[in-house]
Amino acid sequence: MSQVKIGLFYGTDTGNTETVSNKIKERIDGKLGPDTVDVIEIYKKEADSFAPYQYIIIGMPTWYDGELQGDWETFLPKFEEVDFKNKKVAFFGLGDQYGYSFYFCDALGVFYDIAMKNGATVCGKWPTDGYEYDSAKAERDGVLVGLCLDIDNQDDLTEPRLDKWIPQVLSEFGLM
Repeated sequence: MSQVKIGLFYGTDTGNTETVSNKIKERIDGKLGPDTVDVIEIYKKEADSFAPYQYIIIGMPTWYDGELQGDWETFLPKFEEVDFKNKKVAFFGLGDQYGYSFYFCDALGVFYDIAMKNGATVCGKWPTDGYEYDSAKAERDGVLVGLCLDIDNQDDLTEPRLDKWIPQVLSEFGLM
């Protein structure tokens, strides 16, 4: 039996989303075996880059007043072409819940809507407990569509949140 592969796609400007992506890879590889996760920067990728993966994790920051990170903004028209039928997708995002409390992790909501429209089964939804923001496109029916991290204001919660979220995602993926 061939090893399960998870495609972890991210975009970053400051390197923070890349750092979190690598932490996720390390934790998943530690649970499921080395090289389970392919970490892929979205820069200059095509819609068919998602095709080889049944299990997908997508990471992105939200900038300023709800702006998409540059590489994800460029990729947005291609993302709208991705066929997510029979794929399980989990989202994580970085945002600033105090400085931009009306736009906290908005990028997740934008990409969540497209993934759902294109047939994804979204895993890894996360409770709003412990966050202080006014509005978020990432919140639906009282839960976040993925894990939201605020390394500017709650960095001490990043590791514990990852430690809870990753087993949840792997369980919802059917891999644990």
